[in-house]
Amino acid sequence: MKVHDMIVDERLRMADLLDGLDARQLATPSLPEGWTVHDVGAHLITYLRFGRLKLYWGIGAMAADFDRLNRELTARAARMSTSDITDRMRRWAKSKVSIPRSGYDPVLADILLHDYDVRVPLVIERAMPEDRLWVAFQHLAAKPSPGYAMGGRLANLRLEAVDTGWSHGTGPVVRGSAEPLVLAMSGRAAGFAELAGDGLSVLRQRVAAPPPRGPAQRLKTVINVLVDPPPPERRSRSAAGGS
Repeated sequence: MKVHDMIVDERLRMADLLDGLDARQLATPSLPEGWTVHDVGAHLITYLRFGRLKLYWGIGAMAADFDRLNRELTARAARMSTSDITDRMRRWAKSKVSIPRSGYDPVLADILLHDYDVRVPLVIERAMPEDRLWVAFQHLAAKPSPGYAMGGRLANLRLEAVDTGWSHGTGPVVRGSAEPLVLAMSGRAAGFAELAGDGLSVLRQRVAAPPPRGPAQRLKTVINVLVDPPPPERRSRSAAGGS
């Protein structure tokens, strides 16, 4: 299955999930600070139309402060009802908007992480397909797009997913199952409880107190992405490719 097909499927799944929640669940705080479950749904439709134009506008008008851009666009979309949000999510599920010169991998990774943002606080179980998790693991570990604001979070750490055999990097180890490992890699503290290793305390500290990133640093990150050659068409990876 191609990565874009996974993206379409995840959008449709999220629309169904949100439609099945009651008002209390929709108002529940999600994993990202300051967003409710409803807000996460709103965020997921913000780039489905004119996404690249919005990104370029954010680079220029907000000095590549993607956190600020996401919060402003999400606040606008969150004024809609959840049913209107899920209607647009289904209508535009096949959107091919992607991060410039980065392919579909960061788009899929973003949707998967926001799936956790909704399900974890609501204690809704789901067995995430391994091929989709691998795309997120590889993207975050190898070369995340600027919107993830990873900085040096994973530098000089070895990441090991014990249930899949995936690994990346060298240094003190952060070890655990793929799902909590991907959560922790993305900066979500909800994954820490299920992880172990000499590097875990380092990763905890980096997530809790990330170094400040000024406009010059943010723009440099964007430029590094834009000058790299575009990736080939992205397809789903197998666990065997994750070592």
